[in-house]
Amino acid sequence: MKIQLEETTVDPNRSFSVMVNPKMSDFYFWHFHPAIELVYIVGANGTRQVGDHISKYSGSDLVLIGSNIPHLNFDFGVKTEYEKRVIHFKINFLDAAITQIAELKPIGELFEKAKHGIAFGENIKQNLHEMVMNFHFQDHFSQFTTIITLLNTLANTDDFIFLHEKPFENMPNRKQHQRMNQLYQFLDENYLRKIEIDEVANLCNLSNAAFCRFFKQMTKLTFIEFLNHYRINYSKNLLLSGKNVSESCFESGFESLSYFNRTFRKITGQNPLAFKNQFSS
Repeated sequence: MKIQLEETTVDPNRSFSVMVNPKMSDFYFWHFHPAIELVYIVGANGTRQVGDHISKYSGSDLVLIGSNIPHLNFDFGVKTEYEKRVIHFKINFLDAAITQIAELKPIGELFEKAKHGIAFGENIKQNLHEMVMNFHFQDHFSQFTTIITLLNTLANTDDFIFLHEKPFENMPNRKQHQRMNQLYQFLDENYLRKIEIDEVANLCNLSNAAFCRFFKQMTKLTFIEFLNHYRINYSKNLLLSGKNVSESCFESGFESLSYFNRTFRKITGQNPLAFKNQFSS
């Protein structure tokens, strides 16, 4: 089974992102990403496949998935009308605060537990339903305070099960895992500017050739392909937020509008304007 690395992109000025109803029921998307993911789906019966764990959920599901744990999209094969929310947290979300603020310590422990994969029970799903479903209507600061409340509630409930007895390791070894996380963080901070292979190879203490082999082994993509996917993913968010094609091109790190259009079509199968109009309508 081929695992794809998903290029989740969080705005550099924010520490998390929310996706509202990313409908993918016709696609079998077995993937992983560096972001910690909280997914909530309601109105569906489907398959919960996270790492080595496979089970069925009925009616709804609320799952917290740690960094780089491969998983199937929770709406695969669903035929009913359903609602879905997906929140991605940067891998360094609240890092410094968790170590310095005692009240946030339970959230740090929750993120450690997420390395097992966590499925939450009916009571906690009902308690948090309105909070999760209406989250995207809030302004950025209100979203942040809601996130803290949400995570604190999850951190202090006993209404959950672990999906793996031990933390799930996707990368072949710890050194490769650390190297990839370092690269993800570097891209989060630098994807808006031109990035040379020399720079990321040096970051990993590898020669250019060794870095290219390593990156292709880990992601099944060349570094340039991955960087383009990463930027296109961010440009989609810009297009759907009301930006025009030109703004979305340059604000996602592309230097040429024609190259942006060609790359967007190659990756998505349609041009940026068609994508924008499709989802706007």
